[in-house]
Amino acid sequence: QVQLVESGGGSVQAGGSLRLSCATFGYTYSSTYMGWFRQAPGKEREGVAAIYTGGGNTYYADSVKGRFTISQDNAKNTVYLQMNSLKPEDTAMYYCAADFSRKTVGRMLNRYEYNYWGQGTQVTVSS
Repeated sequence: QVQLVESGGGSVQAGGSLRLSCATFGYTYSSTYMGWFRQAPGKEREGVAAIYTGGGNTYYADSVKGRFTISQDNAKNTVYLQMNSLKPEDTAMYYCAADFSRKTVGRMLNRYEYNYWGQGTQVTVSS
């Protein structure tokens, strides 16, 4: 059974940093598409960053390029999202997602492409 467990959320001031972790359980970690998504109140869930664990290919939303970095630790079956220079508009519930189906680059941040989701971790950025 696939399980994804996020951690690392919290409250920070604008300009600060947080690192989110997504620990994965119950499946073979290699060759998996892993994504970070976020959802603010009243808004749709949007893709933030994604990685293909089989090759390390990464993809980012324009809104976070240069500020966020997605990475993986294969030994720990864990994916991370390092968030720097945080802004109030980054405030949202952040979700980790996984899927095994092959994806083109343009679909790696599409939430409908992912079948497995964690429970989310809250990130709040104050001005």
